[in-house]
Amino acid sequence: MTTREKLNILLVDDQPGKLLSYETILAELDENLIKADSARAALELLLKHDVALILIDVCMPELDGFELAAMIRQHPRYQTIAIIFVSAVQVTDHDLVRGYEQGAVDYVPVPVAPNLLRAKVRVFTELYRKTKQLERFNAELERRVAERTAELAEANEALATTNRELEQRVADRTREHEEALATMHQMQKLDSLGQLTGGVAHDFNNLLMAILGHLELVQRSLPTGSKARRLLDGAVQGAERGALLTKRMLAFARRQELAPERVDVVELVGNMTEMLCRSLGPLVEIRTDFAPDLGVILVDPNQLELALLNLALNARDAMPDGGSLTIAAALETLPTGPHVRITVADSGHGMDAATLKRASEPFFTTKGLGQGTGLGLSMVEGLALQSGGVMRLSSRLGEGTKVELLFPRFEAGALEAQKPPDTEIPAGDQSYTILIVDDDPLVSASTAAMLDELGHRVIETGSVAEALETLRSGARVDCVITDQAMPGTTGVVLVNTMREFWPDTPVILATGYADLPDADIAGVPRLSKPYRLNTLSSLLSQVCGGRPAPRQFDGLRV
Repeated sequence: MTTREKLNILLVDDQPGKLLSYETILAELDENLIKADSARAALELLLKHDVALILIDVCMPELDGFELAAMIRQHPRYQTIAIIFVSAVQVTDHDLVRGYEQGAVDYVPVPVAPNLLRAKVRVFTELYRKTKQLERFNAELERRVAERTAELAEANEALATTNRELEQRVADRTREHEEALATMHQMQKLDSLGQLTGGVAHDFNNLLMAILGHLELVQRSLPTGSKARRLLDGAVQGAERGALLTKRMLAFARRQELAPERVDVVELVGNMTEMLCRSLGPLVEIRTDFAPDLGVILVDPNQLELALLNLALNARDAMPDGGSLTIAAALETLPTGPHVRITVADSGHGMDAATLKRASEPFFTTKGLGQGTGLGLSMVEGLALQSGGVMRLSSRLGEGTKVELLFPRFEAGALEAQKPPDTEIPAGDQSYTILIVDDDPLVSASTAAMLDELGHRVIETGSVAEALETLRSGARVDCVITDQAMPGTTGVVLVNTMREFWPDTPVILATGYADLPDADIAGVPRLSKPYRLNTLSSLLSQVCGGRPAPRQFDGLRV
């Protein structure tokens, strides 16, 4: 409930008794009564207090009521104060007019009727209250209008700014859309060109396989230093240059062959530290944590460096305000054996579940146009898979991202067993029966001639179905050399079928491609076309050996 504010009422009379009677009559109104016994005292009180109503005796010494009212009205502050004259004598019309001219609003005759005086005073005090309330309401209304006007002005300016930003964003989006379409068309062209290049390189490798195989066999039959040998050497060099050209074509098509070496992870990361510091900038703190006795892994060192650099740059982009990047390595045992786990972890903004699920998809990226291709993680995963390892990715929004690369730990002697001698062809004291599976008669004939030169027996087949029929017939086969890309099915299908029914018969996968997408060929020896006689001889010596009885074969499962 709002507290009622008392108003100041000024009583002016030179007679104390009359002042006391006015005070007694007006006491029940519960207002502040201020008394003055002269005009001078009244003026002094007016300067000290806000007065709502003045009761003035008309007949006073020094200054009468009319003169006091005239002086009050001359001051701008008191021009609207209500003044009631109290007169003990009969006033004429002339006196009434004079009083009104001096600012009176009412008259009260003496003797004073208490109810009449209280009624008149109550009317003017309530009028004063209503007037003040109206003034406050008007002031509040003006303030609100001013505030609302300012808010509308701000809203209009914000709307104008939004419209300008929207127009700019539409223009930017239109430009980005056009650029994205151009980029997509370019990527489609490059993808088509890559597929075409890979296919041409595959066919070219098959041709070179036949050419180089036959040239090498003829080369071995000619005496060193003869004219024919020199001419043949030139032809071999030309064919080898053709093989180098196909490697470059496959590199363009992203089917390049890896060059694995024994790599010490601690040493490799140590050699990269300075480069990483320059690439990541001063806001990123690089930390390392390596377990002892890690050993070495068999991986292409250049591709591993590139993979770690890609992961570090991704981490930097996830930490625009700085943070920490930790590169760690430790041993971890998987079902396939001991692995070296390389961990790259950042303290960046991380990824939500939906983004994490698609993070390693080719061409998927959360970066802006022109800031990323979406190939980084897919290439890193491809390196791990091609190297016989795996990639694990974990991330939580606001907590950073961790990428783990696990590579099989290299066991002493394995690399030497895989690496063929440069020139010498191992002299074997055992003759093997080799099943050749290739739909290209030229390649099949070339491989058969090379195997015959090495003293092995050869069975030639032109399809996977024909090869399986040969195996099911009970023919003794010590090793199978199969092409990968063949009509109807692939060499991988043959590999998987033989793993099930003839698990101890070794299979060598020969292909003109350097990579085999969507294929599980872990542990299967490979020959990259075109291959040379010494490579073939060395690999056969490595993989051939005794085998137990095969399982019953009941049909090809494709």
